[in-house]
This record gives sequence, structure tokens and C-alpha cells, in this order.
Amino acid sequence: MNHARFQSLIKELYSTVSELEKMFPGRHFTPDGHMVGSIGECLVADAYGLSLQTASNKGFDATSESGLKVEIKATQSNRVAFRSCPEHTIVIKIDKSGTFEEVYNGSGDRVFEHFTGKPLPSNGQYRISISKLRQLQGLVPSEEVLPQIEQGGNDDHVYKTP
Repeated sequence: MNHARFQSLIKELYSTVSELEKMFPGRHFTPDGHMVGSIGECLVADAYGLSLQTASNKGFDATSESGLKVEIKATQSNRVAFRSCPEHTIVIKIDKSGTFEEVYNGSGDRVFEHFTGKPLPSNGQYRISISKLRQLQGLVPSEEVLPQIEQGGNDDHVYKTP
């Protein structure tokens, strides 16, 4: 192992974390599970024109112009977890390129119906697979979906939808 290179990479990581936290006040980009969540929240807020709220609100991370409370879930794997039923939820899968795929964009009630009759896990979070969320997306009426905003031709904002 090249220790000098490793130390250099760690310094770069924390430097990047610092820059991101200055860019998005109130968001934590610590190199752990919070990092993926915060990156996802910022990607979605940017792509959908949402206003980020204080971190760790129960059931929502952002609000739309109309006041709709939106829970944002991001993953790089094959599942996400919910503690409570959100008003609206957007679930994304982040790609290594920095783009994302929208997996689910609709009512939180539809997601929570999937948990009906299931005991609450000991950690207080219901888990749901990305494949199940894709199935549920097929049930979402088009008028319920929050649209992505136009990015003004900026090629830096490339987001994929299902």
C-alpha cells in the first residue's frame, strides 16, 4: 500500500467535504452513510427545484414551491429505509459519474402500503428494495410526479428518469 498516496487521498476527501458543506449550509457530508444521503438530497433539490430544509426533519428533507413536503432517499445499492410515512418521496440511485436514476417519485402512502401488516424492525426502519420501488412507480399517476426543472442547457446537470 502506498501510504503517502493514501494520506493524500484522505486529505483531498476532507477538503472536498469542507467545500460541499460550505456550498450547502446545514448539510453534512461526513464520509459515512450521511454522505450518500446528503449528496442525494442536494442532487434532488437541485434537479427538482426544491428547497432543502434543516437536516433530520421527521418525514421530509425538502419542500416544493407549493409547500409539498418531500422525503428524499438516495442509495448506491439496492434498497432504502424509511422511519415514517412521508407526504411525498423521491428515491434515487446515484451513479459513480455523479448522475442519478429516479427510481420512485410519488406519494409516500403508496410506499408505506407495502409495509402494512409487517412488524416494525428493531432498528425502527422499514426497508424496501429498489426493484419494488420501480414496480410501485408504475402505479403513480403522472399528475402526482414532481417534475425535474429545466437546467438551462447546462450539461453539468444530467439526470436520468425511468
